[in-house]
Amino acid sequence: MFIRKQVVSMDALRAIGVVARALDGIANIEFRDLELTRGQYLYLVRIVEQPGIIQEQLVNELKVDRATVARSVAKLCHQGLVEKRANPANAKSSLLYATTAGQTAYGPIHRENLYSLNQAVAGMSADEQATLTRLLNQMATNIDADWQLVKNGGKRRY
Repeated sequence: MFIRKQVVSMDALRAIGVVARALDGIANIEFRDLELTRGQYLYLVRIVEQPGIIQEQLVNELKVDRATVARSVAKLCHQGLVEKRANPANAKSSLLYATTAGQTAYGPIHRENLYSLNQAVAGMSADEQATLTRLLNQMATNIDADWQLVKNGGKRRY
């Protein structure tokens, strides 16, 4: 297998991991008063912002396994933040919607997301922010095929 010469150091990937873990850790601590357990805010945000989303879409968007999504959605339903509705297009899946309580909980989560985003890009010009977004989206696209392969039981060759 041919490996391209690295131009970007591993430090870039490590920095992405540091930012992701730091922001996730901050959010998990700050959202305790909303009685959200670790990572639940991620699911609630997607459900509020995409009413009628199905669990399989959450699997693909959040890059987590089906069992984890099912457990998290079940907890959100039990907490009264999310409700499942019948899917007229597919009886095997349910459409997910935020309840009034879920919509209310979304407010501080959204404000925190905006604050964190502004902190993360502080000192960057609009052009730099646009470039960062484009490059991170390209990285996500590049990784998606590997994620799909491994998620479905395959093994990457490296």
